[in-house]
Amino acid sequence: MGMIKARLAAATRGHALLKKKSDALTVQFRAILKRIVAAKEAVGDSMRGASLSLAEALYVAGGPLRHVIQQSVTGPARLRVRAHHDNIAGVRLPCFEHFMDGAGARAPLLAGLAGGGQQVSACRAAHVRAIELLVELASLQTSFLTLDEAIKTTNRRVNALEHVVKPQLENTVTYIRGELDEQEREEFFRLKKIQAVKQRELERQMESAKLYAGEKVAGEVALKRGVSLGTAATMLDNGDGQRDEDIIFGYT
Repeated sequence: MGMIKARLAAATRGHALLKKKSDALTVQFRAILKRIVAAKEAVGDSMRGASLSLAEALYVAGGPLRHVIQQSVTGPARLRVRAHHDNIAGVRLPCFEHFMDGAGARAPLLAGLAGGGQQVSACRAAHVRAIELLVELASLQTSFLTLDEAIKTTNRRVNALEHVVKPQLENTVTYIRGELDEQEREEFFRLKKIQAVKQRELERQMESAKLYAGEKVAGEVALKRGVSLGTAATMLDNGDGQRDEDIIFGYT
């Protein structure tokens, strides 16, 4: 009984904690959903701006733009993406963030561009901004999917505890309590029967003791008087069952 009650208490605490966890994850889920909607709109605008800036740069710089850009690239890409994890109510959410590696933090100078340098720089900035928004959107969508799966798992556990585990334990406790009450009633009835039998036996013993005490007192009184009347009659009998006529009896 104690073990079942302890399991029921643990299930109740677990249900409450999982419910709070589900609520916290749901709040974060809705917040991320709003951010995803805003990020998608921003990405759309940014990609349109990047496409327009690329068209302007191609129009101004003309055909040699590709060769000029390739000559300007002197090392690996400076704009990089790294991953880390955030912990939300015990759930690890993968997140991505962009950063400029080393000297890439400052805007590079496109040397050798006789014309269209400003448009090329604007195109670069527009595409960098688009990449930043895409990284943010990827991070939000990854967190969104992870949270969605975590919420489903948590809700399944909450429902299992609420509709399966707790009712079973409560029914078990109710059954055990009923059995214990029934055993207690049976034990009480048995004790009453035993007490009644003992009471009757005690009364019988007391009655026997009273009878024995009365007989003992009567015997002691007879001894004090010397002889009992029955013994006197036997002594006066002449042997044939007839009383001796010469003796005058003082009793009738």
